[in-house]
Amino acid sequence: MAEQNTITFIITRQDSPDSSPYKETFKIPYRKNMNVIAGLMEIQRNPVNANGEKTTPVKWEMSCLEEVCGACSMVINGYAQQSCATLIDELEQPIRLEPMSTFPVVRDLVVDRERMFDDLKRIKAWIPIDGTHDLGPGPRMDEQTRQWAYELSKCMTCGVCLEVCPNVNDKSEFMGPALLSLPRLYNAHPTGAMNKSERLDALLDDGGVSGCGNSQNCVQACPKGIPLTTSIAAMNRATMIQSFKNFFGSDTN
Repeated sequence: MAEQNTITFIITRQDSPDSSPYKETFKIPYRKNMNVIAGLMEIQRNPVNANGEKTTPVKWEMSCLEEVCGACSMVINGYAQQSCATLIDELEQPIRLEPMSTFPVVRDLVVDRERMFDDLKRIKAWIPIDGTHDLGPGPRMDEQTRQWAYELSKCMTCGVCLEVCPNVNDKSEFMGPALLSLPRLYNAHPTGAMNKSERLDALLDDGGVSGCGNSQNCVQACPKGIPLTTSIAAMNRATMIQSFKNFFGSDTN
């Protein structure tokens, strides 16, 4: 195999939320062990396309560069994934970069995840505390619960599971796999359980568990290997029980 000297990127670009997308090709020098973000940074340093024309630097999002924040999610060669963890040497050329289609494009590869963050508020994706003063040690979780809860806590709300889910689109209110899984995490916490019924009621509303078509694309695409389908099944059972409680007026957990 001949030694590789350059890398070719074909990037889907968009100058503003209201403008039409277009593709632009770039060629950059090859370096061993580069990730996709390293390639984008090379283009940013020298924004000249493959025709030798000066252009605007490509815009994308990144933060941790350690596959923890989820900000750098994009579609790479047709698959939604983290650009910080995707190595050039493992990709077929030309490398095609596109923004995730589930979210509105802000510019180039930058998307607006407001929909997902609004749904995080709907499901109360946090553990409430009483004030900011020291309350001493909190209640402990049993080890078995802690172990599976830790796997769920790896979710970085990157949006990849929403991107691959056929039920998440602009014609549906379905909040997506991650937002169905996270209530299981917070409801399992001894303090978070205080808001258990509120989270389950949110999943019973439009866009909740009833919108899942069980395609299971999410569990295959999740970059953290979170057992999303297992959690969704658990939330299906929990919401069914909650609906009976609501009907019969029971406020017990």
